[in-house]
Amino acid sequence: MNYSFEYIDIILLAMIAGFIFLRLRGILGSKSELDNEFSTEFKPDFVSKTQNKKMAEMTFDEDAKSNFLKGAKIAYENIITSFSVGNLSSVKNLLDKKIHDQFLEALKDRKKNGQISEMTFIGINSAEIKNHENRNSFLEVKVDFISEIISCVKNSDGKIISGDPKKVKKVYDTWKFSRNLQSPNPNWLLIETES
Repeated sequence: MNYSFEYIDIILLAMIAGFIFLRLRGILGSKSELDNEFSTEFKPDFVSKTQNKKMAEMTFDEDAKSNFLKGAKIAYENIITSFSVGNLSSVKNLLDKKIHDQFLEALKDRKKNGQISEMTFIGINSAEIKNHENRNSFLEVKVDFISEIISCVKNSDGKIISGDPKKVKKVYDTWKFSRNLQSPNPNWLLIETES
């Protein structure tokens, strides 16, 4: 038997592996002496100085307010609509735990009383920042919303208890949102509502 072809296959595969290794090294490079001089660990005072600098640099300027209001309008519509249909799971990450629990309690009461909510969200007429303030490491922003909805509440027999399914009504709400400035999470949470 002739086993010389098996050795040629192994040699050929070793040459291909060597070629691939050299190409990768040429593309990705190798570790230089300069890389060894840098430490990957940051000193604690560097980290705290960096965080303090980030906090100082964060301002709620006109551009930030405009971006915030765009997101607040979307959150407002999603939260109102989700609450109306009785499903808060899609907006849970937008709600503070206290507000989430209050909304769940209201939904349980509605279900216990056999009430069905019907709502059509028409749109937001205006959303204006009433005030904003830094509290510890949190930025809190109060927003006045004026929206238009069609809503009614029916009992289990389908009889209208409140509202009018054919009439558009204006709704005036004031909501407070909060964001942890030290967290990398950019999401705002609804922490307070007033009607």
